[in-house]
Amino acid sequence: MLDMRWLRDDPDFLRGACRLKNAEVDVDRAVALDARRREILLEKETLQNERNRVSREIAQKKKEGADSGAQQEEMRRVGDRIAALEGEERAVAAELRRLMLAIPNHPAADAPKGDETANQEVAAWGARPEFAFRPKPHWEICEALDILDVRRGAKVAGSGFILYRGAGARLERALINFFLDFHTSRHGYTEWLPPFLVNRDSMIGTGQIPKLEEDMYHCDKGDDLFLIPTAEVPLTNIHRDDILPADRLPLKYCAYSACFRREAGAAGKDTRGLLRVHEFNKVELVKFTRAEESCSEHEGLRADVEDILRELGLPHRVLNLAAGDMSFSAAKCYDFEIWAAGVGKYLEASSCSNCTDYQARRANIRYKDADRKIRFVHTLNASGLALPRTMAAIIENNQRGDGSVAVPGALQPYMGGMTEIRKA
Repeated sequence: MLDMRWLRDDPDFLRGACRLKNAEVDVDRAVALDARRREILLEKETLQNERNRVSREIAQKKKEGADSGAQQEEMRRVGDRIAALEGEERAVAAELRRLMLAIPNHPAADAPKGDETANQEVAAWGARPEFAFRPKPHWEICEALDILDVRRGAKVAGSGFILYRGAGARLERALINFFLDFHTSRHGYTEWLPPFLVNRDSMIGTGQIPKLEEDMYHCDKGDDLFLIPTAEVPLTNIHRDDILPADRLPLKYCAYSACFRREAGAAGKDTRGLLRVHEFNKVELVKFTRAEESCSEHEGLRADVEDILRELGLPHRVLNLAAGDMSFSAAKCYDFEIWAAGVGKYLEASSCSNCTDYQARRANIRYKDADRKIRFVHTLNASGLALPRTMAAIIENNQRGDGSVAVPGALQPYMGGMTEIRKA
């Protein structure tokens, strides 16, 4: 959530956030509601002060045996008015909050303006692999090796759900463990294992609700719980309503989770194999930082993601996302796309976002600065990494002419020393 002061001081700033991120929010209505709420509070405070003053007079008249009937009747009318104002205030505050929650984070000044066509490549690493044969897409390789079963996954759960088998399941588990070990031992993140279900307040806190509620899996049996779309949600909400000591910042957390998303992209677009699924595994990185350090910590987060991609030998590029292509809560975002030789294109494996104080305001996460003032933390997050496309790229880039797949050296200890995957 953006600072409410923008409504009074510069509502064009809020309009700009909506325009740049293609969000349709009635900012004028929010301005009017904020003004009405302040009018209500002023009138209520005036009436309460008047009621307190007259109540003292009534008490004194009763003490003296004087008639106070007219004043008591007037105070009943004042009480009714205060009650009406309180009801209106609740309604106005609820509508104002609904509108404010629908306004996205304002993009940073150095985020390109426009849609995905305005994304800027800022870095690239690694040479694309070359083959003496036509490289196959991962779904053909996996079917031949019998390590992935899309058909039975659809039978068990529906389209967009995958069954991993044998070496495929082992490779998935190896990647999860490698990612967690890498980020905890090399980069100093604290590992958590969060619940995969969260409450509505948690989803509001990180910005998935209200905008993306229709894309979430909702448990609607009265408990109002959601299957998480990313471990960013529970990790960030660990400190909801907390005041963190400044000397503990930055906090660096990582977690494995399954991720659940109804939206799987446009029909018929990038839907084969592991490219777009409704459930997938991911290791998430989250940071809580001081406001003045979030930009440098964002660059550090970017370096952590680059580090693990290089360790796996995956050619990749880094994009500075345009305002219209970044997430609702992000002020600045880098996307990491890895080259997949079989499909002959780059696949997104991580988004690395600086959400500034946007999520912290929604989740009320604060810290005490050196002057003992309470300020909102800045939150940052990145995939470190998302598994489906990472696995797809590993399989496609390491395929051999005889149909086998070489296991990257970094993963071999997690695969029991296995150096290649062949049909069992």
